[in-house]
Amino acid sequence: MALSIIIPALNEEKALGATLASLARLDPRPHEIILVDGGSTDQTVQIAEAAGVRVVHGQPTGRASQMNAGAARASGERLCFLHGDTVLPTDFVTLAETTLADERTALAGFVSIMRGQKLRWLTTAHNYIKTWYAPLLFRPLAFFHGTRLLFGDQAMICRREDFAAIGGFDPKQTIMEEADLCLRMVRSGRGRVRQINRKVWSSDRRVANWGPLKANLTYLYVGAMWGFGVAPKHLARHYEDVR
Repeated sequence: MALSIIIPALNEEKALGATLASLARLDPRPHEIILVDGGSTDQTVQIAEAAGVRVVHGQPTGRASQMNAGAARASGERLCFLHGDTVLPTDFVTLAETTLADERTALAGFVSIMRGQKLRWLTTAHNYIKTWYAPLLFRPLAFFHGTRLLFGDQAMICRREDFAAIGGFDPKQTIMEEADLCLRMVRSGRGRVRQINRKVWSSDRRVANWGPLKANLTYLYVGAMWGFGVAPKHLARHYEDVR
């Protein structure tokens, strides 16, 4: 089955080169790579075009809308939603196909290792267990029906038909849009959400900018407030852009 990789991007020139280099090393190759630009003012688009990536222009800022736009233009039966600062293992296409061959699995993500000048083990460990404890604490019924909460730097994969059946990402979710997708995927009966025990590597730029303490407290706060039903527009105020 063909895999389409969709990258929502906004001013990703510092990280995008490493991500695209990792995609060039994938074996086997994905069916296509689509970058959906949200109005970058740096060299993001030029870097993508130079790498031979298909670029979708003129999309509104906001990952949910950008990822929906990419999915609408993708032709693969499998979709991967990838952040512009995340690096994949060379056998990722095979991993995606093997994972989604299990009809019980509707959506899956990988273990994100946060790194920059050094590995961020504390934040990585917290992000790993958050996939499990967040739904258990805040959506226990959904947890026991197979929900695990995935986040953008985990390289999310799903079938096109399942994504379309639930209407894709909710554009009103300006933050925690991936977690919202996980809940709706399970509640709609499409299948379970899984965390695959294989690594992808993401930039530590937010931790480097804020410091480990502020970053991890912010992750906890935003996740908890989302769990209690606080509106996304209020949560987004605590999650400023660091690019």
